[in-house]
Amino acid sequence: MQRLACIFGLGIAALLAQSAIADETPARPSPARGEVRAACEGDVKALCPDVAPGGGRILQCLKEHKDTVSDGCKQAIMKARQSAPDKKS
Repeated sequence: MQRLACIFGLGIAALLAQSAIADETPARPSPARGEVRAACEGDVKALCPDVAPGGGRILQCLKEHKDTVSDGCKQAIMKARQSAPDKKS
């Protein structure tokens, strides 16, 4: 019985470790995301210099400064949104 519990425990530990590794593996950025990053780089440096990346914080900052964001950045964001797959599925 102890052997079975030990094997079960090791199996659970392996699954948890595999899950943690999968969570740390960065997703491959889409080409549209790279275009947005390039088009908005100057805007981010000028308007959001102290905003830490991740969790949508930079996009939120750009939304807060929408009146001063460059046209190139706005167009890149709109293009990326139009080409993004529907996330409802």
